[in-house]
Amino acid sequence: MEANIPKWLEWAREIQALCQTGLTYTQDIFDIHRYQRMREIAAEIVHSQGGVPKETVLEDFQFQLGYATPKVDVRAAVIRDGKILMVQEGSDHGWSLPGGWADVGVPPSRMVAREVWEESGLKVKAEKLIGVYDTNFYPYAPPQFYHVCKLLFLCTLSGGRPRPGDDILAVDFFDPKKPPSLSTTRTNKKMLAEVFTHLEHPDLPTHFD
Repeated sequence: MEANIPKWLEWAREIQALCQTGLTYTQDIFDIHRYQRMREIAAEIVHSQGGVPKETVLEDFQFQLGYATPKVDVRAAVIRDGKILMVQEGSDHGWSLPGGWADVGVPPSRMVAREVWEESGLKVKAEKLIGVYDTNFYPYAPPQFYHVCKLLFLCTLSGGRPRPGDDILAVDFFDPKKPPSLSTTRTNKKMLAEVFTHLEHPDLPTHFD
């Protein structure tokens, strides 16, 4: 089941991606002006249909440099006594698996362990890549402008004490059958189900969209 992505959003982000890549490689002054104007048009589409101020959208576009590729988000599945670790996000008060954007120069397995430590105060080690998810195909979450690929790791708990990190309101372990209200742009029901399927069947291959 795929997410219902509005056509205007598909068009706007494709225009933005073409402009970002074009501005990276072109040296022709006329092409530069054309790509800049097309980028403005993409921002105008988002403003008119999504209600976001054009200046805010355009400023964000201008920070997107280089060849347009998906962003990478890492998430950790940490199990204790049959319950799964989750953190409450300060931005929307929803709960998610701990994680965040991958950093340049840090392997994903180390990055996810660092995110868990920073957000929850717990030390973990990544043991298995459960799945790779394209957020554009989330049926549970609102559409996002940028493409994001999520890497979900099964991690083992090795120490630490639960404590909320910056921008995190609370840390807790939950029964998978009774999950809290989710921060759906970060974690969805499909991901949670995938975690426990892999726990029951350790030989399953990595899931991918």
